Amino acid sequence: MMHWLLEPFRHEFMQRALFGCALIGFTNGALSAFIVLRRLALMADAMAHSLLPGVAVALIFFGLVPGSLFLGALVAALLVGAGVQIISNSSRIKEDTSLGLLFACSFSLGLVLLRFSPVRVNVADYLFGNILGLADSDLWIIYLISLVVLPTLVLLQRPLLLTLFEPSIAASQGVPVRLLNYLLMGLLVLTMISSLQAVGVILALGMLIAPAATIYLCSDSFPAMFWGGAILGALGSCAGLFVSYWLDLPSGACIVLVHGLIFLAAFFLSPKYGLLWKKMHRGHLHEESLARWRQKKTGGA
Repeated sequence: MMHWLLEPFRHEFMQRALFGCALIGFTNGALSAFIVLRRLALMADAMAHSLLPGVAVALIFFGLVPGSLFLGALVAALLVGAGVQIISNSSRIKEDTSLGLLFACSFSLGLVLLRFSPVRVNVADYLFGNILGLADSDLWIIYLISLVVLPTLVLLQRPLLLTLFEPSIAASQGVPVRLLNYLLMGLLVLTMISSLQAVGVILALGMLIAPAATIYLCSDSFPAMFWGGAILGALGSCAGLFVSYWLDLPSGACIVLVHGLIFLAAFFLSPKYGLLWKKMHRGHLHEESLARWRQKKTGGA
């Protein structure tokens, strides 16, 4: 049994993949609390899809130069984010409509541009991830992104929470609400870029949303969502990688599926908001009400 569990660690590519998975999952899980509470799932999905044209342009002009894909994805996401704001602020089109339009167009543009890349690439690696192919340069990018995102979230946790729940009060207290919103979007973009290698642009949303959504079904505490989501993100991602190794299945899909299964377990079995617990609690309350009614009727007779 122990030999079977430790077998993946014998391979260098699995060691890099596990380290990358743990770091990406922890960062995604921590940011997940803010994304779920702020209801930014659609924005996160748009940001993930908007990374692809930046990756394609970087491949066309710079090939596989270290750091070029990161910069290309970053610029593309920032351009899409700016485009959403320009369209929604200068026309009748609402933000959600402009988001849906731009992320579909940017994703389509990325698929077209990849055909012109002088470097032969596997499109599936960018769509669904290839965590087993992590290079040392990829690990450094993931590490640096985590080093930026995590301390920022910890240091600015209080003003960010105030901005999320009471923006008018935050503004009256001198909190730069708009600046913090832009900062949160920037952290979201960086986190999505770090997830690109692990689960790709299509599955990145599941890795970002699932950890905090799962904890949200079990607790009302924000620290529990933040730290619990981070730990769950790391453990679930590593578990998904192990499953993909043992069953010889796509790693990105297994990572997101493990997170989804954990969420389903919380959805049904959570002792606070689980579906089965609610039904049992309602049944218990019904029995108590019925017993009180019978007692009252017997006493009245």
